[in-house]
Amino acid sequence: MAERGSWPSIRKLGLLSTSALLDLFGVKGEARRRIESQWRPECVSIRHRIYGEAVIRDQKPLHVGALENLLDDMSVSEYYELLNKRTFFWVRKERLVTLLNARAYRGKTYDILVVDTKGLVEKHHDEITLSPINSGAAFGRGARRGSSTFRRIDEYPYQDLVEKKREEAVVELAVDYAVKDISTFTVRVEEWAGGTSSRVIWER
Repeated sequence: MAERGSWPSIRKLGLLSTSALLDLFGVKGEARRRIESQWRPECVSIRHRIYGEAVIRDQKPLHVGALENLLDDMSVSEYYELLNKRTFFWVRKERLVTLLNARAYRGKTYDILVVDTKGLVEKHHDEITLSPINSGAAFGRGARRGSSTFRRIDEYPYQDLVEKKREEAVVELAVDYAVKDISTFTVRVEEWAGGTSSRVIWER
């Protein structure tokens, strides 16, 4: 799920995490800390004389007040940094639809990348982590989280989660820092509004 109109840039530069974007655009100091280490209630636009403009997504569902009561072994700022160093993928379409229908997002249009999961995992296996929760949302009695939220594929307790009869043993797939070759694995890009696909922007 990316900002509307961002596919040309993603196709050229790759799918970049917040930290990777800040590195590429040369954002440093206090400006960087506000984006990378604090809660982002709104989207943030950054500019570069060569790379143009990029929009860093908001973190509306991850309010610091709810988050600080759910963390086990790190500070709030450390958790934000943990997330900002990853690129995220939903593994189930239903999760995407739920997010797009949320009050904060239902009025906007987005570029949605549909990815060949098998190819992505085969190429980036050692850079991938899995999570059993929506790591980017925190509510009053949400799931606990911390340094162990993300596990490498070979270390992930998949069978244990299945045996606990969880509906979703894996909720998120994340790749460290960036997927520079995302265009290799992208099957198509759709424009979505209001939780439904309105048109295909690009197709392999």
